[in-house]
Amino acid sequence: MEGLLTAAELEALGLSLRVALVAVLAVLPFAFLAAILLARCQFRGKALVDGLIHLPLVLPPVALGYLLLISLGTRAPLGAFLLETFGIGFVFSWTGAALASAILTFPFQVRAIRLSLEAQDRGLAEAAETLGAGPLDRLFSLYLPLAVPGILGGAVTAFAACLGEFGAIITFVSNIPGETRTIPLAIYTAIQSPGGEAAAARLAALSIALALGGLVLADVLARRARAALG
Repeated sequence: MEGLLTAAELEALGLSLRVALVAVLAVLPFAFLAAILLARCQFRGKALVDGLIHLPLVLPPVALGYLLLISLGTRAPLGAFLLETFGIGFVFSWTGAALASAILTFPFQVRAIRLSLEAQDRGLAEAAETLGAGPLDRLFSLYLPLAVPGILGGAVTAFAACLGEFGAIITFVSNIPGETRTIPLAIYTAIQSPGGEAAAARLAALSIALALGGLVLADVLARRARAALG
């Protein structure tokens, strides 16, 4: 890999992998709970909740980045409070890039887990409740195992999507080498630089390979998990 990519390109690759991993793992528990809520519960306003969860899929990434900037910027009330009270800052930081990526790819995980849960017979939960299984028992002994194919497939798909995020990241945390310059931002920088066509081509090919590999891996893991569950 060192012979194919420069030090700056390897740095962008490493940062992209770190941002994607943190983004996926940070929201996975919330995605699981949201999927259970949508798949197993009936309540007023469910359509609105469903729409809000999936809003990042149709919202322009730049718009999301702007909303994060005016909400969590150092001059925004919430952003200033977090920085002064807890020392937590997201603007111009890789953690901000992870936050933006997590929000944008959250629906991928929710949808995959929800489909896994809805594919199973509802009678299983009713039978478990009849046998005396409480909510926590059903959560860990029934819903979680049934959701494994969706968890694996959704997590890998979201990870691949995080690697390609551009608009929200550059709007929220800018394009700082070694801090927020992920692979998409590195491609953008190479295109804007004289003689950067070769670097842009290398990074674009790497992005395609990572995205394709992620999609194939997600499908393979989901299939094997479903087969293991019978």
